Amino acid sequence: MLGHSDADVLLHAICDALLGALGLGDLGRHFPDTDPAYAGIASTELLRHVINLTRQNSYTIGNLDATIIAQKPRLAQHIPAMVNTIAALCACACSRVNVKATTTEKLGFEGRLEGISAHAVVVLQHQDLNKTA
Repeated sequence: MLGHSDADVLLHAICDALLGALGLGDLGRHFPDTDPAYAGIASTELLRHVINLTRQNSYTIGNLDATIIAQKPRLAQHIPAMVNTIAALCACACSRVNVKATTTEKLGFEGRLEGISAHAVVVLQHQDLNKTA
């Protein structure tokens, strides 16, 4: 994929969902594509930074649900590894991470094999809520 960073659309969608839930804008605000320092940066580094912001704001991931929209490649066999990697990067249990993939039945830019997209939704838990008496 082509992009200013490594163009990992799944991790970018997850970062944007986390930043949005925190009320901290989006990836472009934190890592502008006009800054050459971020050219080719690994999306895992972006996610690590966003997870640090999440922790600094006293939140943890309650649930993370993400969907990759791509006609090709078929991703089903890769999803368990994706879940493991995302959970490790987010320092949460795999049971809190869900990744799924779908096609557009050959419609739109994804269906024409011009690119892929991803959506993510995250529920954050304030750390104070996780404490027991």
